[in-house]
Amino acid sequence: MLSVPPNIRSTTPGAFAFSVGAEPSPGYRLRCVRGRGGFAEVWEAESPVGPPVALKFMPTSNTSTTARELRSVQSFQSLEHPYIVKTHDVWSVPGYLVVNMELAEATLLDLMQLYRDDLGQELAPATLCMYLWQIAEALDFLNARQHVRDGRRVGFQHGDVKPNNILLFGDTAKLTDHGLASPTFGPSTPCSRQGTREYAAPEVFLGSITHWSDQFSLAVTYYAIRSGRFPFPPPSKDVSRSSLRPLADLSGVTEPERAPLLKALNAAPQNRFPNCCDFMTAILNSLKLRLDPVDAEGHAIKVVRADSPKPYAGAHRRAVRPVSKLIPPGRPSSGG
Repeated sequence: MLSVPPNIRSTTPGAFAFSVGAEPSPGYRLRCVRGRGGFAEVWEAESPVGPPVALKFMPTSNTSTTARELRSVQSFQSLEHPYIVKTHDVWSVPGYLVVNMELAEATLLDLMQLYRDDLGQELAPATLCMYLWQIAEALDFLNARQHVRDGRRVGFQHGDVKPNNILLFGDTAKLTDHGLASPTFGPSTPCSRQGTREYAAPEVFLGSITHWSDQFSLAVTYYAIRSGRFPFPPPSKDVSRSSLRPLADLSGVTEPERAPLLKALNAAPQNRFPNCCDFMTAILNSLKLRLDPVDAEGHAIKVVRADSPKPYAGAHRRAVRPVSKLIPPGRPSSGG
């Protein structure tokens, strides 16, 4: 089953002390914990200007992790995409690097747990597909070798796609936590082992990241949310080039969904879909669903039955469903 990572704290002497009302920077007052992850903690905070923000605290005791996070923030701050969380600023306090980001209502993992644990229901496939289509667009945008880093055109593999790194803003999903993002220069790029083991593509354990690695993680995310479990047993800590994962157990979804999932989860990266949106298109087709843009720019979408009438030409706006109304107040999110 999916789980929430434990809390973390800096071991640096004199490190900033977390408490409601504390100010890690003038005018930024901490309100409540919003997420805890393996390497960071996220707090909701008042802002001296504008609406509340999310402040992500990363211990600086691990210098390599801190340096990588700073490098990632620098790369991603200049990227503009409707489905990527915007980073406003970054600074340091004793013991921590602080990343100031836009504040979400919940994570996709929060929403799944709410439906399963509190409502006794499954998250509707159309809702899940709506959110994951947006994340697929973000991943394909990152993967396109159109971004300039150190004077070279590169793509990016996010490196840690999972439900608690997908933030929800009403009917909009955005990708967050870019600390493990890797620049790519071709179909395959050497990299250190990274990411969350249950979601990581097999080639990552063998020392490379490919054009299709995030797609694998997106497929695991889809299956985990749909079924409440993973398609594979946990990978061994000592993975060698001769290691083989067993075939995916996809018994938790319908028969039509299994074919696109098997393709996206193929052990050979080049045998997966050309991109993440192609994978999500195949999933939509398997469920007899289709995508409808509902704003003039095509950034707002909804997922409907394939046999539903087409929307009339002027239907560009929709009521946004506030996810925050579903999540009980005071419950910490699993993001971070």
